[in-house]
Amino acid sequence: MMMKGRKVLVVGVANKMSIAWGIAQALLREGATVGLTYQNERLAGNVQKLADECDPKLQTWELDATDPESVAAVFGSIEKEWGELHGLVHSIAYAPREELTPGIIKTTLENWNSAIHVSAYTLVELLRGAKPLFEKAGGGSVITMSYDTTKVYPNYNLMGIAKSVLEQTTRYAAWDAGRMNVRVNAISAGPMKTLAARGISGFSKMMEEGASRSPLGRNVTMEEVGNSGLFLLSDMSTGITGQVIYVDAGQVIVGASEK
Repeated sequence: MMMKGRKVLVVGVANKMSIAWGIAQALLREGATVGLTYQNERLAGNVQKLADECDPKLQTWELDATDPESVAAVFGSIEKEWGELHGLVHSIAYAPREELTPGIIKTTLENWNSAIHVSAYTLVELLRGAKPLFEKAGGGSVITMSYDTTKVYPNYNLMGIAKSVLEQTTRYAAWDAGRMNVRVNAISAGPMKTLAARGISGFSKMMEEGASRSPLGRNVTMEEVGNSGLFLLSDMSTGITGQVIYVDAGQVIVGASEK
């Protein structure tokens, strides 16, 4: 039970297919105290059902990570309930649906700002809110979720750019938070059938091609990504910060597949 006594907030669970839920399950398996957030009342039922089925004591909070007052309220509640925080999972991203098609030159400034705000700046917002609780705990670990930013995926479009901003934010946040013994890393998972992925045109083909060119000949599983998140949130990874960890069955290393 490597996470026994550790308190971790997981932001970004929408349903049982969410990567954030895969990470939460791994944390719970290893004895962590886990809290989940839901974006709004529309998603509250899904998240609460998952919490109740897994552990009736698992706490949930409504959180709009783009709203400083909402962020402050959640961390205020955590301080009252837990007193400290050891881990934070940032697994939220957004781009308007019309931006998930080829053609970056058509992108509006409004859509650009919205995607960067939700997908990258919210990591800054959450870190700022969590800072006092990490200090009380004597340090901690933060992870966020990316997707291969080394290549162009035309149908990913603005979301790919937002993930690039997120990865650089991860590096700067790691530098900023390091002196208070807080590590910040990103996981770049391979293509997975999540709620967010449904909005990407041609996603099924992306999964097929990814599995075909992967050295392992397949895509990754939710359990594999969850275990990687567990590793980065645990003391097994105390020397790792500011990194993007690829959990993609090796897809990122392959320029072209012969299969």
